[in-house]
Amino acid sequence: MKLPKYPTYRHSGLEWLGETPAHWVGPSKLGTLSSLKGRLGWQGLKAEEYLAEGPYVVSSAHFLDYRILWDECPRVSQQRYDTDSNIQLAAEDILLMKDGAAMGKLAFVENLPGDACLNSHLLLFRPLSIDGKPAYFPKFAFYFMQTGLFQEHIRINGTGATFLGISQEAIARYQVVWPPLSEQASIAAFLDNEIVNIDTLIAEQEKLLVLLAEKRQATISHAVTRGLNPDAPMKDSGVAWLGEVPAHWTVRKAGYDCNVLSGFAFPSSGFSLDDSDVKLLRGVNVGVGTLRWDDIVYWNRAANDGLDPFELRPGDIVLGMDRPWISEGLRVARVSEDDIPCLLLQRVAAIRPGTELNADYLYFLFHAGYFFHHCSPEMTGVSVPHISAEQIRSFVIPVPPVDEQSSIVAFVATEYAKLDALGGEARRSIALLKERRSALIAAAVTGKIDVRNALPQELAA
Repeated sequence: MKLPKYPTYRHSGLEWLGETPAHWVGPSKLGTLSSLKGRLGWQGLKAEEYLAEGPYVVSSAHFLDYRILWDECPRVSQQRYDTDSNIQLAAEDILLMKDGAAMGKLAFVENLPGDACLNSHLLLFRPLSIDGKPAYFPKFAFYFMQTGLFQEHIRINGTGATFLGISQEAIARYQVVWPPLSEQASIAAFLDNEIVNIDTLIAEQEKLLVLLAEKRQATISHAVTRGLNPDAPMKDSGVAWLGEVPAHWTVRKAGYDCNVLSGFAFPSSGFSLDDSDVKLLRGVNVGVGTLRWDDIVYWNRAANDGLDPFELRPGDIVLGMDRPWISEGLRVARVSEDDIPCLLLQRVAAIRPGTELNADYLYFLFHAGYFFHHCSPEMTGVSVPHISAEQIRSFVIPVPPVDEQSSIVAFVATEYAKLDALGGEARRSIALLKERRSALIAAAVTGKIDVRNALPQELAA
């Protein structure tokens, strides 16, 4: 689709922006157009306060592709929600992570599934009313905030010697040149339509990634429970959800072969944001097959502080013990060299196999899906599933001879490589589509293209 430029342009008055359509308005400081609200986080909120029902608590860890993953948000009591009206969300709010590794990360509240409020380190944008009208069209502003122009302002204005953050004042002084309100709505409608088409193509590639992930799961499950020899004699494992295993394998509790370490109860009052201190591995950092460091706190070590037993090692298997299962699967991952030094926080388990159990084989067993069947009858907690170190130790696993474990690991790794190659192609397609998406948004919201007559008739009416 070839889109025209506007008929006339003028210099915006902003060197970094250059020319904009002649009838666009500004420069205006964002703080004169928007209500900006932020907070330092819940005071004294504990994981035990999370409920099955009640208002949602949103943090940047629940942002994905500019959307909020409501199903993954913890929930709190109505009393907690009512504590502060400034952090209560409304439809069409814009949320921005204002510090840390995820500084600049955005989400748009398209609609609310129920009462919801902000958690730590987020900034909320809501248009002010000027002459009885909103100062801007929220979806247009949201698209603008995705551009490199706005994100670069956040990056270069982040302050802090060790922990970057941008202040509300720095964002409030950001200047914009935007079209009239009705034109903002037209541009947003155009982008909504085009982005849906691009996102549909992205979704097709993501669906392929899901199918590949299912194939990976099936490959793991068969290899770690049936082995590689289709002709091997089988026996009943004695565990209903496990079924038959090769007759020469043993079936025993994981605790027989593993040391399971529970984390230390570091008090949140001592958390540091200084990245020269040691990272704390919290439950929020444990994803499915990966450790996520977009929300980090640190701890200042002292000599003889007694914390050496909680130091993680490369190769450790770590498992989130609160809400261990999310939509993608079990929150279990491996610690790498890049993740250390790191200390283990309470409610995360570190699992270290002994000499009779290959760590990669055990890791594949956790990913095979059987751990859920083991835990589900005994999961505790009023609303949020919790598991204990003892439940991990009592996980009944099939254990082949050590050399056969190595063969299974090698086979699964080879199959993974094939599937990963296909996945790589899909991810490259997704990356190109996302680049196209970003370029289209930037061109439309800065007036480089004129999309006023490009809308479908029903949108233009």
